Amino acid sequence: MSSPASTPLLSDSTMSSPASTPLLPLALTPNEQQEEVFADDKFKTCNQIEFYRRQKLLQPGQSLYQAQLDTLTIDENSATFQILHQATKVPLQVCIIALEGDIFRIKINEVSPLKPRYEVADVLVRKPVTKRLSVVEEDVGTVVLAYPNDPYKLHISSQPFCVSVTLDGKPVLSANSQGLLYFEHQQSPSTEIEMSRSNNDGPQDFSQDELGQECNNHLLDSKANGPTSVGLDFSLYGFEHVYGLPEHADSHNLSDTKDDEAYRLYNLDVFGYSIHDKMGIYGSVPLLLAHKASQTCGIFWLNASETLVEVKTKEDVQKQRFMRRTDVRWMSESGIVDIFLLMGPAPQDVFKQYAQLTGTQAFPPKFSLGYHQCRWNYEDEEDVEAVDSGFDEHGIPYDVIWLDIEHTEEKRYFTWDEKRFPNPIQMQEKLREKKRKLVAISDPHIKVDPSYTLYTEAKEKGYFVKKQTGQDFEGICWPGTSSYLDFTNPAVRDWYAAQFALDKYKGSTDILFIWNDMNEPSVFMAPEKTMDKHEVHHQGWEHRDLHNLYGFYQQMSTAEGLTRRSGGQKRPFVLTRSFFAGSQRYGAVWTGDNIAEWDYLKISIPMLLSLSVTGITFCGADVGGFVGDPEPELLVRWYQAGSFQPFFRAHAMLGSKRREPWLFGADNTCLIKNAIEERYKLLPYWYLLFYRAHISAEPVMRPLWVEFPKQKEIFRVENQYLLGNALMVVPVVESGASVVHMLFPGYEELWYDFRKYKCVKGPHKRKIRVTLEEIPVYQRGGSIIPMYIRAGKSTEWMDNFPYELHVALDSKGSAVGELFIDDGDSFQYLYKNMFIHRRFTFQKNVLSSCAADRAGQYPAQSLLEKILIMGVKKSPSQVTVHMAGGDKTALAFTHDHKLCLLCLEHLSLGISADWEIHIMGAS
Repeated sequence: MSSPASTPLLSDSTMSSPASTPLLPLALTPNEQQEEVFADDKFKTCNQIEFYRRQKLLQPGQSLYQAQLDTLTIDENSATFQILHQATKVPLQVCIIALEGDIFRIKINEVSPLKPRYEVADVLVRKPVTKRLSVVEEDVGTVVLAYPNDPYKLHISSQPFCVSVTLDGKPVLSANSQGLLYFEHQQSPSTEIEMSRSNNDGPQDFSQDELGQECNNHLLDSKANGPTSVGLDFSLYGFEHVYGLPEHADSHNLSDTKDDEAYRLYNLDVFGYSIHDKMGIYGSVPLLLAHKASQTCGIFWLNASETLVEVKTKEDVQKQRFMRRTDVRWMSESGIVDIFLLMGPAPQDVFKQYAQLTGTQAFPPKFSLGYHQCRWNYEDEEDVEAVDSGFDEHGIPYDVIWLDIEHTEEKRYFTWDEKRFPNPIQMQEKLREKKRKLVAISDPHIKVDPSYTLYTEAKEKGYFVKKQTGQDFEGICWPGTSSYLDFTNPAVRDWYAAQFALDKYKGSTDILFIWNDMNEPSVFMAPEKTMDKHEVHHQGWEHRDLHNLYGFYQQMSTAEGLTRRSGGQKRPFVLTRSFFAGSQRYGAVWTGDNIAEWDYLKISIPMLLSLSVTGITFCGADVGGFVGDPEPELLVRWYQAGSFQPFFRAHAMLGSKRREPWLFGADNTCLIKNAIEERYKLLPYWYLLFYRAHISAEPVMRPLWVEFPKQKEIFRVENQYLLGNALMVVPVVESGASVVHMLFPGYEELWYDFRKYKCVKGPHKRKIRVTLEEIPVYQRGGSIIPMYIRAGKSTEWMDNFPYELHVALDSKGSAVGELFIDDGDSFQYLYKNMFIHRRFTFQKNVLSSCAADRAGQYPAQSLLEKILIMGVKKSPSQVTVHMAGGDKTALAFTHDHKLCLLCLEHLSLGISADWEIHIMGAS
């Protein structure tokens, strides 16, 4: 949700600016909350960002930095040397580190800073394991570094300074090849303007006022040590397709930027954001992936300040050969240059390399993969009970009902409105009886109220973000005047986590989970509706240094609190709106305040793909659109799309029409129900995909180029995608559509209609006819997908439901697949081996089931009841099942010659048993 427009003006005590200050509201009424804000929100364009304007004065050309190769030293962990700016004679230190798994880290910092510059903490999961580099070649002005028997080499050129990486002698990428290394050095307040100019890179035409402070909407952003921005360029040779850099409502394949625009990474509360825009919105992951048919690589820019990224693709001449080259220029407002080069070479290698640094997706509790019902706001306990009962009355599965800010006492988090929710525990126990859960919201702003215990305790402990004067920073958000918890402080995170204990959070139970919203952080009526950059955090760091980490830290603390609440036994579920690299370790993300329009349904696909390939694979978009009222057709199509996206939640804004699934006529209710039920039948596959994401960094939702990296015609496809490696989905995103254009990728690949089993051969483009009943979904030949045989009321109802297998044979008559089962909510799979991990294989007309990991020992009671095998051209003469103990039994079967479909039913095979099914006479 986002901020209101015009509101009553009652107080002027909260603004930190000395300028003329508008009066501010003490609180916001529900009517005021409904008012939408487009014209009143002022967000900067690139040319209004001072450090971008300064860096743009430095044009591509020969760099003024020279590497002092005589200072090169190498130890077990790194190679370090100095570079010197030829005009200013100011040195910088370069540190190059080789890490396990074909990763290179380059850090550039001041040799003698006035005070330490901010370096991002807590994003890397552990201290990376290093490899010792050595000098393998040396010439005049050049040094080549490598570690033994590695095909990658780092070439350091002295004048101008440049670092290039080659693979088997061929250039892959280079840093500072365009000469755009930029480093603004800290200055003492007494330093004269000429020194301020001369010690910074590139031509300067800024006054002392501009260098020391910036003005936005009449509010001053003062810089105690002057500007400290950094920048560096990279050239990617042979690459013309780059991806990543969420979050933007833009295409998955990053487009070239103009001279007055860049991809902005700055977490902002942008209500009803524009689409096809490089404007930064709620979260930031500074990871760019470059792909060509022969290689995938990545650049991870570890900087949490405001960052702008330019992308330019052009022709390049390499040894008299023309090839495409992509130049990428990174610019950040503060901090240091700290980059990781992820060398691949395959897409999955890059995913693993990035996960090695920032961690994998948290393994979510199984209920969170079901359907979530939310709106701002369900009014009271009677409303919650009525909605919950409505799902049962209409036979529609769901797992979680959500409560927005109105459930609290005057927007005091960790409280309940006693009139609307007088018996919250009883309400939750009724949900528990139906095996469902509750999610409640908890935002980072804390109402300034001496009678509010949470506020008084945090204030007494000094746990709020401070002004430069040392007073608590105060801004306006939903409760009115608010202070903001400083989650960058470990003591604050520990204290906040403790608030989720059942004896602290009165009215909560262990089926209540958490939603972190407004944590960019959102500050109403402030420049760009967020915290002033000069406010002060733990250890004296300015907000400008770590802005993009704020939501990351709140979600970290919340996830810790929920885990601690269970004594470390249960997996948490936390949804966050603001995020950074590494946020995948703590839960799920959604795309924020979208609009109930077709274009927002369409743009959600590339937005989610960009999140998925940058590690945050538990992601989704609000079904139906948060803002506005969707027409029935749009709502149906959004449910159909959302059911095949990782996080599946419907949400709606305060004041919008009610849109529970049964409110749009019987026909539409049936269509929505079918979409949700299909999601629930596929839960075994979803759960397996999230397990794979957790242990192997495999994206749940992935673009086609990830699975078919050599097929160039699919590198820009973003209207269709894969779930795992087995299901291809094409959401319908246009009103009245009767056909969709679909590409079946892969040479000699077979694709089977997921519902009708008809086979299509790739590579092939064709029009697929569609009706309002469903969207196209195809299973890839060579895959085996586990499913429940029917849907239940919620995930927990389905724990012992029977399974079925969908076996899709490839052109060689083979297929493989897996199934993972545990209790669905604990860590026992990890610590006590309480799981079942099965591997299914079809080869030479034998389908077998065996343990994929023999350490697993979960006592599953479910049975495998049905198997569908697609691609069996001839009816078998006999089908028999052979159990591990030697028993052999003939099985009844049916065969559809037209569809080449073999169906085995009423099997009653133990899901954890070893067996083989032999199909005779079918080849």
